[in-house]
Amino acid sequence: MDLLQTTLCYLEKDGCYLMLHRVKKKNDVNHDKWVGVGGKFEPGEDALGCVQREVTEETGLAMQAPIYRGIVDFYCDLWPAERMHLYTCTQFTGTMTDCDEGTLEWVPKQAVQALPIWQGDKIFFDLLAKDAPFFHLELFYNGDTLIRAVLDGEELPLQYASCDY
Repeated sequence: MDLLQTTLCYLEKDGCYLMLHRVKKKNDVNHDKWVGVGGKFEPGEDALGCVQREVTEETGLAMQAPIYRGIVDFYCDLWPAERMHLYTCTQFTGTMTDCDEGTLEWVPKQAVQALPIWQGDKIFFDLLAKDAPFFHLELFYNGDTLIRAVLDGEELPLQYASCDY
């Protein structure tokens, strides 16, 4: 199965993540959700090249030392399967600009889970908070509802109040 190749990055500063509130694009699967910055690979691009380009295009910032945190595969009956390469970054330069896909905002890490985010995002935010080693997370959706999650080959319970994985 061919997977759409994408990247996503969470820039970190002063205990906050730079979040993108997706409110500007029409027909956006992420409409009104809060996500990181990133996007689709361009021809000939690898994950690192894609995430560096996307972060600069969407924020005006240039990453100095992005950290490759994991791979997240998304499966849903409504959309093509997607492989997202997940990064975080604490070192960047430049001046933040407006994004044509939504509103950028620094959000305290402890407040992110309360935002309108995808159910599966809560799992990888928890992994990031625990500084988990490189991981492979598979998320299966029925429409907007997460119906299955597999972390490094192990089925996860679909409970988010206290994630013990």
